[in-house]
Amino acid sequence: MEKQLGIVFAGGEGPEPETLRRLLDGLPTTATVAADSGLLAAEAAGIRPDWVIGDMDSLGDEARLLPYPAERVIRHSVDKDYTDTELALNLLWEKGCGDVWIIGGGGGRIAHVFAIRDIFERERFPRRWITAGEDIHCVEDCETSFAETCFAVIKPGDTVSVFPLAGEPWKAESTGLKWPLDNVNWERGLYGFGNVALERRFCIRAVRGRFMVILERICQQL
Repeated sequence: MEKQLGIVFAGGEGPEPETLRRLLDGLPTTATVAADSGLLAAEAAGIRPDWVIGDMDSLGDEARLLPYPAERVIRHSVDKDYTDTELALNLLWEKGCGDVWIIGGGGGRIAHVFAIRDIFERERFPRRWITAGEDIHCVEDCETSFAETCFAVIKPGDTVSVFPLAGEPWKAESTGLKWPLDNVNWERGLYGFGNVALERRFCIRAVRGRFMVILERICQQL
């Protein structure tokens, strides 16, 4: 299949339905997977995912699955080696999606949040994670557009935090931030918390390594 954007709808806190519809409107062709109770969020926004996957232990009424073809509902045992979110991500990568996002997965048990966060440390990782209150992006030093990401925030003064991911060394450059990243000597355990966007547009480039960029509001990625 043609390389396309893949979206995982995860259980937990995510954007309001209207925000989610606005976010997805106008995106290129997407493949969508609901991970267990992520189906509730997808359907609330009027989205019928291509697949539903998981152990279905938090879905509630399984009658919700009846409208979906049997081959599009992929069940797993509760006693499994991967979380429902991991299963959904792996399915999209197997289907050939080159860029994958997670929508939802906020709030709830802190172990669940940490589990998703640690997926971003792996060799294959999502590029974006959108919860109810955060918009999280990855930039990495590779020969793709992901090496530099530009954002249009809601307004100047919005908060931006940056965390190094995976293995060192790390080096980053930025434009449009109150405290530039260019001369930061990153090391494990060091992060840039509470930086500020000076204008509506700012950019971060990963010169070496991988970085997680956390915005406190859902933004437009340019």
